Amino acid sequence: MVFRRFVSVGVAIGVFLLWADAGRARTPDDIAVIAFQIDDLMTLDPAEVYELSGIEVVANVYDRLVERDPGNPSAFKGSLAESWSVSPDGRTFAFTLRRGVRFPSGHELTAVDAAWSLQRVLRLDKGPAFLLKGLGLNRETAGTAIRSPDDHTLVIETGRPLAPGFVLDSLATWAASVLDRREVEAHAKGDDLGNGWLRRTSAGSGAFRVTLWRPNEALILDRNASASSWRQTPASSWRQTPASSWRQTPAMRRVVLRHVPEPATQRLLLEKGDVDIARNIGPDDLPALSAHPAIRVRPVPQASIYYLGLNQKNPYLARPQVRQALKHLVDYGLIRDTLLKGTKTVHQTVLPEGIDGALDERPFAYDPAKARALLAEAGLADGFPVTMDARNTPPTTDIAQALQAMWAKAGIRLEILPGDNKQTLTRYRARAHDIYIGRWAPDGLDPHSNAQAFAWNPDNRDGAGDKTLAWRNSWETPDTSRLVERALAETDPARRRALYVELQRLCLKSSPFVILFQDADPVAERTDVTGFTAGPTSDDVSYRGIRKSRGE
Repeated sequence: MVFRRFVSVGVAIGVFLLWADAGRARTPDDIAVIAFQIDDLMTLDPAEVYELSGIEVVANVYDRLVERDPGNPSAFKGSLAESWSVSPDGRTFAFTLRRGVRFPSGHELTAVDAAWSLQRVLRLDKGPAFLLKGLGLNRETAGTAIRSPDDHTLVIETGRPLAPGFVLDSLATWAASVLDRREVEAHAKGDDLGNGWLRRTSAGSGAFRVTLWRPNEALILDRNASASSWRQTPASSWRQTPASSWRQTPAMRRVVLRHVPEPATQRLLLEKGDVDIARNIGPDDLPALSAHPAIRVRPVPQASIYYLGLNQKNPYLARPQVRQALKHLVDYGLIRDTLLKGTKTVHQTVLPEGIDGALDERPFAYDPAKARALLAEAGLADGFPVTMDARNTPPTTDIAQALQAMWAKAGIRLEILPGDNKQTLTRYRARAHDIYIGRWAPDGLDPHSNAQAFAWNPDNRDGAGDKTLAWRNSWETPDTSRLVERALAETDPARRRALYVELQRLCLKSSPFVILFQDADPVAERTDVTGFTAGPTSDDVSYRGIRKSRGE
């Protein structure tokens, strides 16, 4: 492929050489270059991807049935679906798909593609499958519960009555991306349903298509030639928000995600004009960038939270007094004000602010004396040794080092195990960690997403099918698991909200999670760049509207 000759093998990769005139002091008018930490990227298959940067890429190369309104999590608008209806018993959802949508292969997108794509997620049964399993679907029932009676009608029957908002929220996630069935099947090997091929490419109808991915270097997306403009047909269906148009042709012919792990390097590249947008700006760089006449800095509220996961297989961490002691061994305010200035807020409950039912209670403060008393009560007055898997990029390493010093005051001897995000996530997902420090973003904006992740673990065996965060940390928790299921089935909004408040208070008392901060990530961009959309989750990031207004 001709694009390969433009990409250097060096660490800096030199994506600024992608255009012909390498001496220019700015990026080309039709190429957007984004500095971003993408070391977590492992796969590009929507049925497998579960990393934040991967979810973002999938959101820009695939379409799904419906889209969330990030400003109003309970509102949805049609994407591939022009309209939909819900049966009176809340179990059958029928979608009418728009006509004229084509994949890059030239194949027309039909309801057959949509049904096959959803069935494929369940048949592969990888991480994203649990987003559809929450609808009562599984590998065995996928063929009958998800069907296409004709080319433009998709019918989904849930396993039990569910609130329509939860169902639509699940179908607005990357797991519901619609693939070019014929193209994927042509590249299948054995029974992998094209998974091996799709790990490094794309087969969607979205704004862009994957052209090249070099892990830990760069990912290149080219404008999807089939992503023309279609006018949206307004429809009156449950809580649907009409839009003036479904989508517009992207102005950028190419988007380059350049892996730049250091925030200070991102800043320098942005100041020089070698990148258009910087995504991981550190607090020390914010003042200078905010004062730069050619750069705009804007905060983007996020639904993601930083937390510690305490593996209950570790006999020290399994003691309830130790879990509570660690929550009192974090100087939340000091870390926020000195290390995370302007990028995080203190948050201690499992539902982030902005999600319906979120609880703004912060009962834990830095109190080494109280922590030592709790440790003594647990029979660990002299402390104990423990390891922490930490991504080797800011601010994770900074937070881990601060905790190391704070915990030492209570005799806890913390060894930090640094690694890139693929390494630390792999250990975490295998339950091979003691403590994991990470960032979690909800799969959707319905409260069930985080509630299920942090507090639902019906099967704690190593070979369990549902590998939630509670499972990863070996937390056998029948009480919160039942509460999560009750809240999911509750259709009355006020009663449902009250159940989530109860759940959060239970987690504060007993969970193996130390919730630390909620993101308020700043985006820095050149002032001639507009239209980059970043929302509360990775699924809400869009490159489609990026434009450059430059005078010659």
